[in-house]
Amino acid sequence: MAKATARHILVDDYEACEQLRVRIEGGEDFGKLAAEFSKCPSGSSGGDLGEFEQGQMVPEFDQVVFHDEIGAVHGPVETQFGYHLIEITDRTE
Repeated sequence: MAKATARHILVDDYEACEQLRVRIEGGEDFGKLAAEFSKCPSGSSGGDLGEFEQGQMVPEFDQVVFHDEIGAVHGPVETQFGYHLIEITDRTE
């Protein structure tokens, strides 16, 4: 079963998510922004979600984590919880 580790920032709206993406691309620290802005409890640990298997997250999240580039920041990604920025830190097939 495929496994991955990732960090994310979860916010309520697209515009806020897009603004955070621009800040990260401009050199700001993903973990610090997660701690300040993410509405997920993982924000307190820099958005770190630990290791999880394919199928444990909602489909929109899984699609990015198990198919897109490792080490890049992806998003905004809309799920039932809000809008995510996702950084895939590792993945095994």
